[in-house]
Amino acid sequence: MPENVLLEHRPLDTHLHGARAWWVRYRSHDLHGNSTESTGFIVAPDAPASAAEQRRVMTWCHGTTALGDAGCPSAQPNPVAELRTYFESGSQTQIDYGVPGIQQFIDEGWVVCATDYQGLGTEGRHQYTVNRTNAIDAVRIVHAARELPIAASDRFGAMGWSQGGGAAAAVAELSEEDFAGLTPVGVVAMSPGVPISALRVPTGLGAAMTSGAVPPDGHLFMNLAGIQAAFPAELSLSDVFTEVGVRIHKENWNTQPVHHLSDILERANSHEGPVMSINTEKLPHWMKAMTEASASRDVARCPVWVAIDAQHDGSVIPVSWQEQYIADARALGGDVTSVTYPDDDHFSLPQRCVSDARTWLTECYN
Repeated sequence: MPENVLLEHRPLDTHLHGARAWWVRYRSHDLHGNSTESTGFIVAPDAPASAAEQRRVMTWCHGTTALGDAGCPSAQPNPVAELRTYFESGSQTQIDYGVPGIQQFIDEGWVVCATDYQGLGTEGRHQYTVNRTNAIDAVRIVHAARELPIAASDRFGAMGWSQGGGAAAAVAELSEEDFAGLTPVGVVAMSPGVPISALRVPTGLGAAMTSGAVPPDGHLFMNLAGIQAAFPAELSLSDVFTEVGVRIHKENWNTQPVHHLSDILERANSHEGPVMSINTEKLPHWMKAMTEASASRDVARCPVWVAIDAQHDGSVIPVSWQEQYIADARALGGDVTSVTYPDDDHFSLPQRCVSDARTWLTECYN
């Protein structure tokens, strides 16, 4: 177990029953081994554990929020709670945050960890959709939990959605050095966002990538910015953004959540000119970086369970991308199970599938 992972912690209020929670700041690193810091929260049953007890651990990998501090989940009101989404009727949040099924996890005696990822509440730009960096943050917070007096086991499960689905998938593929004494028992990937899958099945990317008349949505813009943040020596934002796009990034990366950023991009594209312009000579460098950043590069060290949202053929992440990840992971020799939820879109999927996911993770512990 690495020493001094936990840098800071303080109690957090929660409306969950029978739970106590902490905000934490902890040491981590990115896919290149560069030192980083991340924040997040840890929640455990408030009943004392017995001397011999080792509580099951689930580490949650959240979905898309932002490129910077505007998207920090643990900084939102009442963060230790069930998942709430931007698109819910009556929503008062600008981002999706919380953990699906968290009360049931606590009721069944689990410790739940929820990283913010580096750059969301800590220094630097967030390496958005850099699956491996995000995965490392999700593992390192488990080490932080083990420094608290809550009897957290050294065996853990991971669960994630969207961006976090790609991160959870990558958790299964990390090295022994990254685990540093921890053992993954299984990971759940809900509608996983894996960059290499999007490259292999370029559904939905073509127009914004090839025509300045079509503005990118915040997800694509952030994907390119996040990959560049992880590979600053090899990639430049000017490879893919116009002067307008570079300026929009500079002015908004740390202050605007994804949906607000999408609106800014659309208006800028209409009133100021294209925000994207792809230097095709540089594309091989970008594709190499995205491949290195992605899940589905190494055989999974534990079973993987994928939940596919099939309504509207995948309302944010196309079903074809999700199926491509599954095919790639299986081709490497991974033990991958998938379940399709035909009546759920991207935003209803987590709450619909979480009971099945928790049951599956529990079986992985046995």
